[in-house]
Amino acid sequence: MNTSNKINHIGRKIGRIRELRGMKQEALAIELGVSQQTVSAMENKENIETELLSQVAKILGVTPEAIENFSEEAVFNIMNNTFTSNDTSTLNAINIQPNFNPLDKLVEAFEENKKLYERLVQAEKDKVSYLEHLLKNK
Repeated sequence: MNTSNKINHIGRKIGRIRELRGMKQEALAIELGVSQQTVSAMENKENIETELLSQVAKILGVTPEAIENFSEEAVFNIMNNTFTSNDTSTLNAINIQPNFNPLDKLVEAFEENKKLYERLVQAEKDKVSYLEHLLKNK
């Protein structure tokens, strides 16, 4: 495919930039004061009036020249070469190493359950002895 013969389709570029911004056609239509169908028709046009292009560019937060020179390949190259995660969530998702021994935690839970069971048994013994005491006093 010869890329030098590609048509500079401004409407498609606007649609793609809008999508990359996470904006729906309805939102762009509201900002422009037109219907969603008008935005859809605009995105299907090869060329757009300079005034309308300036309005759309302002709403999308780019310059008209950025829309005219938009290249999806360039955007993805920039994103792939410059993306960094500023938190450790990505690292933690990949490299999960607990800072405790899981077996120690299991033993602790077992010991705690054992203590609770012993307290329950002791409470039952105390209840039985109290009931026996009540029966003897009658």
